[in-house]
Amino acid sequence: MISGDLFRRGMSRLAGAVCLITTSDAGGYHGFTASSVCSVTDDPPTLLVCMNRNVRSRETLLASKVVGVNVLAGHQHELANAFASASMTMEQRFAGGGWQPGATGAPLLAGAAVSFDCRLSESAEVGTHSVLFCEIMQVAFGAVDETLLWLDRNYHRLPLRRVQI
Repeated sequence: MISGDLFRRGMSRLAGAVCLITTSDAGGYHGFTASSVCSVTDDPPTLLVCMNRNVRSRETLLASKVVGVNVLAGHQHELANAFASASMTMEQRFAGGGWQPGATGAPLLAGAAVSFDCRLSESAEVGTHSVLFCEIMQVAFGAVDETLLWLDRNYHRLPLRRVQI
């Protein structure tokens, strides 16, 4: 078996969309930054989200079963940093963007490349993470021309236009 360090080094070469995973309850909005998000199936439309068990929003998300997956636009790297910061309160994190509750109550980010309003359908515990299966209830597209990627431990902007290869 390989070391965790070698695994992380290898994974740094796998580009991932930068997402703000959000949830809400009677206490307000909660959220964190994630790049471990992918599609599972289109019947029913479902996303997979990996969440570290140490994330402050974990208990709220698992209890409320409300999940927003907000894929960041190219210019939104400061929001990604804010949601990844252990020193910022939830109020500080959410002060940096325009938020509206989706049909499920999940906070959706105005200006995101795309936002998925989801309900948590299943979860599993694997090692240090919770693996979430999120059934998509609604999709909202932003009017942006770039998406934000995480690659080689840094942010990169990717144009949202077709490029011939």
